[in-house]
Amino acid sequence: MGIVITASATAIPAGAGTPASAVDLAGRAARSCLDSARVSASGVGVLINVGVYREHNTFEPALSALVQKEVGINLDYLADPQPSPGFSFDLMNGACGVLSAVQAGQALLATGTTERLLITAADVHPGGDAAADPDYPYADLAGALLLERAADPGTGFGPVRHYGADGPSDTEGYLDLDTMGTAGRSRITVRRAPGHDARAGELAAAAVASYAEEFGLDLDRTLVVGPRTGAADGFQGITGEPHTAAPVLGYRRALDGARPEDCDGLLFVTAGAGPAAACASYRPQGW
Repeated sequence: MGIVITASATAIPAGAGTPASAVDLAGRAARSCLDSARVSASGVGVLINVGVYREHNTFEPALSALVQKEVGINLDYLADPQPSPGFSFDLMNGACGVLSAVQAGQALLATGTTERLLITAADVHPGGDAAADPDYPYADLAGALLLERAADPGTGFGPVRHYGADGPSDTEGYLDLDTMGTAGRSRITVRRAPGHDARAGELAAAAVASYAEEFGLDLDRTLVVGPRTGAADGFQGITGEPHTAAPVLGYRRALDGARPEDCDGLLFVTAGAGPAAACASYRPQGW
C-alpha cells in the first residue's frame, strides 16, 4: 500500500504593509490544500509542521498547535467527535524537514494511526518582511502536502534516506543576544560560509547517486525535484530562496510542467545545514 500526495498548495504574504505570519501562511496553504482535495479539516488526523523561521522568533507554544487552530482541525473533541482525536507536532529539520515529515507520516499512515496526514512548511522573517532585510536569504513562503494511503502499492513514496557530510555546518540561524538590543523579536542572524551553495549541491548529487544505487533507480527515467538556490520565481514580488517549503514548490512545478518523455517517477532531494541531505522516490498516481 503506497503513501501518496493527494493535494498540495503554496501561499505567499497578503501584500505590502501586512507583516508576514508563518501561522497565517501555513494555515492558508493548508486550507487551500484541503479545498483542492475536497476534504474537511475534521478529516485530518495528524498535522506535522516543519517550518523553522517564524514571526517574532516564536518558539513556544509549538507552532503546529497554532496552525491546527488556524485550520480548524478537530478543535473540540466533544462537538466534533472523530475515530481518533486530532494531533499535531513540530518537526524541525531545516531544509530536509518535509522529507523527515514524510518519513514519520509513512509510519503513521501505514499503521492506521490516521487516515490522512497534513504537512505544513512556512518560513517568514521574524520582522514580517524578508524583502526589508538584504542579508536574510529566505523567502516568506509556505507550502502544504496532504498524504493518504493508496490501494496501488506501485504508487507513492519509496523509502526516505538521510545523508550527512564531514565537517561542521556552514549555515547557522540564531539569535545574537549581544547585538539584538530591544528589537530581538524582529531580528535573526543567518550565517553562511563562502561556497555554501556549491557544497550543498555536491552533497545533494552524492545523495542522489547513493539513493539510486541502493534502490536500483534509473535516473534517466526519473525527474529530480531538487534543492534550488535563487529567488522563489513564479511568485511576483517574492524576495529570497524557498526554504522548508522548497519541496512543495518543486513538486507543484513538476506536475504543472510537461511530463518528460519516458519519465515514470520523481525523486525528491533536499540539502541544507548540517550539512545534511535527504532523498525519497515518488511515483504519482496515474504515471
